[in-house]
Amino acid sequence: MRENSRFQDVLQRLMQALDVSTDAELARKLGITPQSVSGARKRAEVPPSWIQACAAQTGVNAHWLFFGRGPMHLPEAAEGELPSVQAECDCELITVPLAEARLSAGTGSLETSAAGDGGYAFRSDFLHRKGNPRRMVLMRVSGDSMVPEIFDNDLVLLDRGQTEISPGRLYAVGFEDAIYIKRIDKVPGKIILHSVNPAYPPLSLDLRGDSAEQFRVIGRVLWSGREYR
Repeated sequence: MRENSRFQDVLQRLMQALDVSTDAELARKLGITPQSVSGARKRAEVPPSWIQACAAQTGVNAHWLFFGRGPMHLPEAAEGELPSVQAECDCELITVPLAEARLSAGTGSLETSAAGDGGYAFRSDFLHRKGNPRRMVLMRVSGDSMVPEIFDNDLVLLDRGQTEISPGRLYAVGFEDAIYIKRIDKVPGKIILHSVNPAYPPLSLDLRGDSAEQFRVIGRVLWSGREYR
């Protein structure tokens, strides 16, 4: 009953943000079929992709859409106060490679491809301020356990040189044959992996015995970004 109530709240915020009052209008605005909306109602579950699409279309705060907390609209610069953009960038750029592995923010699945997929350029001063650029890599996230902070298919920037756990920070970690992106807490003999999406409870890993050899910190997450289709 509680899950259905939460679903109704999220759906109502979506319809409010998109200024629609019927399922047919909602489907049209999101570019999906009416059957998809009917299916979501039966499952009492709003797909994270709807949140992402709505936020992209309307500029409404994804955190407000998903949880009902925070402002509906994030503050924007007043008209005439937008920062100027130089025609040419005279800063030094460093290309961070895009790794083959695919991080999971859900079930912990690990996907690999036959070859790397290039990389993205970042300002040198930004990377050096964050850590060691030589140890940095970009990876894609799979899953919805970190929504609305990080969505499925988002890119994350990792510093593999930062493997000392600082409680509450975001890390990519490996356990057995899976890779996760989570916030981490440490207690004696255990690691607690926290998701943002409340549908995923904390995951406790016992590091005593054989488990300790199967757990590894791959790197700290420094930045995330996404592409809209």
